[in-house]
Amino acid sequence: MYRSHPRLQGLSLIFLVPLFFNFHTSYGDVGSDASQFPSSKFFAAASHGIWDEGAACGRQYSVRCISDSTPDACNQNQTIQITIVDHIGQEASVPSAYNTNMFLSATAFRTIANSSTSSSPNINIEFQQ
Repeated sequence: MYRSHPRLQGLSLIFLVPLFFNFHTSYGDVGSDASQFPSSKFFAAASHGIWDEGAACGRQYSVRCISDSTPDACNQNQTIQITIVDHIGQEASVPSAYNTNMFLSATAFRTIANSSTSSSPNINIEFQQ
């Protein structure tokens, strides 16, 4: 299993997908109980490298947009706290999901990425637990 080096800050490509998260209660995540979601609506699904066999469910990460191919795509100096609520499993239907560390909720994505200039739902982020 891939594990990232704990001293490295996370740099990743994230992909925003208007998808329905498949919440696997057997992994110990939030299941279908909407009351378990953050009221801020800042949540994400995690890749296998972050998921840690379900131990990441409920973990919080500080996340900020650091770059994109489109100039001014990031909302500068905007850092948010997201909560991991699901796993980006093998069943991910979006091809780029396999190169993605997190799928952010739409609210989280719009907060750190300038949607008026970013035509791509892909941005590079920095994250830290």
